Amino acid sequence: MSTPTDDVRIGNARPLITPWVLAEELPLPASLATGIAGSRRTIESILAHKDPRVLAIVGPCSVHDPAALLDFARQFKALCEPLEDAIFPVLRVYFEKPRTVVGWKGLINDPDLDGSFHINRGLHLARKVLLDVNTLGLPAASEFLDTTFGQYYADLVSFGAIGARTVESQVHRELASGLSMPVGFKNGTDGRIEVGIDAILSAQHSHWFPSLTKEGTPAILQSTGNPHGYLILRGGSQTGPNFSAEHIAKTAQALVARDLPASVIVDCSHGNSEKDFRRQGQVVSSLCDQIEQGQRAIRGIMLESHLVEGNQPVEAGQPLAYGQSITDACLSLTDTALALKLLASAVRKTAQA
Repeated sequence: MSTPTDDVRIGNARPLITPWVLAEELPLPASLATGIAGSRRTIESILAHKDPRVLAIVGPCSVHDPAALLDFARQFKALCEPLEDAIFPVLRVYFEKPRTVVGWKGLINDPDLDGSFHINRGLHLARKVLLDVNTLGLPAASEFLDTTFGQYYADLVSFGAIGARTVESQVHRELASGLSMPVGFKNGTDGRIEVGIDAILSAQHSHWFPSLTKEGTPAILQSTGNPHGYLILRGGSQTGPNFSAEHIAKTAQALVARDLPASVIVDCSHGNSEKDFRRQGQVVSSLCDQIEQGQRAIRGIMLESHLVEGNQPVEAGQPLAYGQSITDACLSLTDTALALKLLASAVRKTAQA
């Protein structure tokens, strides 16, 4: 018998549901499809300076409890209704978590939070959550980390994101080139914006790449290119925060120099808050000052927010607090409301000027 050379480090294999079967179980109604297409066009218009409003992409760092997320979504929608002349609310619905070494990888990979990795159940939950969010009338934003999972729920997403850890990845740039919604590319983890700009330009081109069809068949897909790519500033380990007036102005100049619109989205968490969730409000305050002073490049903000501020550990046998993050610490919904009202006020002042 020959010595095995294949799959020597694979210990298990489970069948994976196909995107088509999941969509048959949880179909997208025509009325919701119309709404999602409309939300995508609105987001594109805001980022292209055709709509004077500013995007507010807000929600938990990650989804671990669908019921709590929907509770947050209802309250978030209600607080934004009087502000919708100035901001366009989008719910942050993140199912995948990139880990520096190891850790909980998100609702899709481990929906039971116990290392059981019931991925089929996680995909089912993810699609159901997005259907419920869109039924509430809220557009959804999500990060695309695994290059195949998008086939299961991308039809329900109005704004996509490529994270700081994957923005230099060729396969993620290829993926973004075929996504049907506008996509934000974060600057690198070190803070360099050049890698994000390169990713935007790469995704504008057509690419051939291996993937899955909706029927689950391995295939080589050809994208047509995504013309709606935008830069997300999130700070970095080498640059520190990058939301100041000087940073925004230099970023706008760098975008224009590459024949891209002077449009940025600012992630108020991560490197820009220096990993202190309470500082997100300070970041918003600075951005509002810049907007009032005439800075038009700021076209959106991202906030990590949940029902309860802070975060909590997952411990075997211990109950979790309802509505509190198990990954990055988040602003409370109360503090988020104050930040969004401040943002809306700044946008309104510029409209009146």
